[in-house]
Amino acid sequence: MAGVHRPPRSRAAAPDGAEAVLVTLFREHQLSLTRTALMIVGDRATAEDVVQDAFAETHRRIGRLTDHDRMLPYVRAAVVNRCRTVLRRRALALRVGRVHEPPVWSAESAAMLGEDRREVFLALRRLPRRQREALVLRYYLDVDDAEIAEVMGISRSTVRSTIARALAALGRQLGENA
Repeated sequence: MAGVHRPPRSRAAAPDGAEAVLVTLFREHQLSLTRTALMIVGDRATAEDVVQDAFAETHRRIGRLTDHDRMLPYVRAAVVNRCRTVLRRRALALRVGRVHEPPVWSAESAAMLGEDRREVFLALRRLPRRQREALVLRYYLDVDDAEIAEVMGISRSTVRSTIARALAALGRQLGENA
């Protein structure tokens, strides 16, 4: 029948208010999640894609997300997992001879990070993936141990020891006493 709007059949109906919660989360957290992804993957375009994909996937699964308070941790975990995928693909490309050259220091990216953070950013990029993720979640998103453990799939005590080792390594790289 012409003019009748029918909802798509492929997606489960969203619980009451779930889409509004997701829109609010996007508006409030998109920038910080993009910065988080930038710190992990190293370039803004990829970071923006990672965050956009994480929100799009969350929207596709919104019918299954009944606890609105758990949406932000879900999206954070999706961002971190997508960053891991990007890094795995880059590592594979490197093994077959293609090198990823992220345009991190374009004018736009440099403004986003701020020149005073450049040295810390470069030192952070040299850390192992798990240490880098833990520090980004703690100090860029201000996430507590319990949520970091959930997002990364590790125990709380592993979170604490990982962060301690990462801070010591950063201190060494930056020439500070850690």
